[in-house]
Amino acid sequence: MNSDWYPGIRSFCAHWQHAPMLQQTLETLEREFGHGNDGCIDAAKCIVECACRVIIEELDDPAAPIKPEGTDAPIHVLVGVAVRLLKLGGIRDRKFADLIKHHNNITNTLRELRNEAGTLSHGKDGFIAKLTAHHHRSALLSADAIVTFLHEAYLEHEPDPVSTLEPYERFEVSNNLIDRYCAIVASSVEDDGTLSLTIRLPGETREDQEDIEVGISASRLMFGVDRDIYKQALIAAREAETRATLAALPQPAAGKAA
Repeated sequence: MNSDWYPGIRSFCAHWQHAPMLQQTLETLEREFGHGNDGCIDAAKCIVECACRVIIEELDDPAAPIKPEGTDAPIHVLVGVAVRLLKLGGIRDRKFADLIKHHNNITNTLRELRNEAGTLSHGKDGFIAKLTAHHHRSALLSADAIVTFLHEAYLEHEPDPVSTLEPYERFEVSNNLIDRYCAIVASSVEDDGTLSLTIRLPGETREDQEDIEVGISASRLMFGVDRDIYKQALIAAREAETRATLAALPQPAAGKAA
């Protein structure tokens, strides 16, 4: 068995490769499925839940949130909220609710079968065989269909740059557009070391153009532009802090001349 059984899940996790918990769950899924273990069923369900939570956090309106409170919301509630935020209200999309229901039935039934199996079986017959590869594939296929559906719908949305969890690199078209029409026309360094930039926004005429001020500290600039330089600066700053601390210590009194 290999990852060809869940291409939609792999695609979603690749898109959100900067989400640590999602990547950890994917690693568990791949390991358990690759070894033919029943744990892949729970991992597949967790992937669906992670996918829903990522989409909800990305699209939910902080001013009028509809995301469930707490961390124990049922999977059908999470999927329902994600579908609402993705504005999937057509007849075709409503049919998707049937797939959610069947996925829940599959995972719950397989979980009950799994609890009957193996030596850690809650006191049941320890000689019942573990679930077969067909059971594992059924759970993964249904989970992959749900994640694919949600992810493809999400990709049609334009993220809000103010609240998005997406990294800068995902906005290549928008970035290029801004860089084409907006320019840094002045810069200065404030007394506290903050870099102040004047950025000119485009307009129909010169009089319509607007200048906006942006202040940014050295640490934020380096962290956002070049992490290697940020690390180099951090090492140098720590050494400077150590020297300053040592210099501030009371110096031993000089011995009196005989």
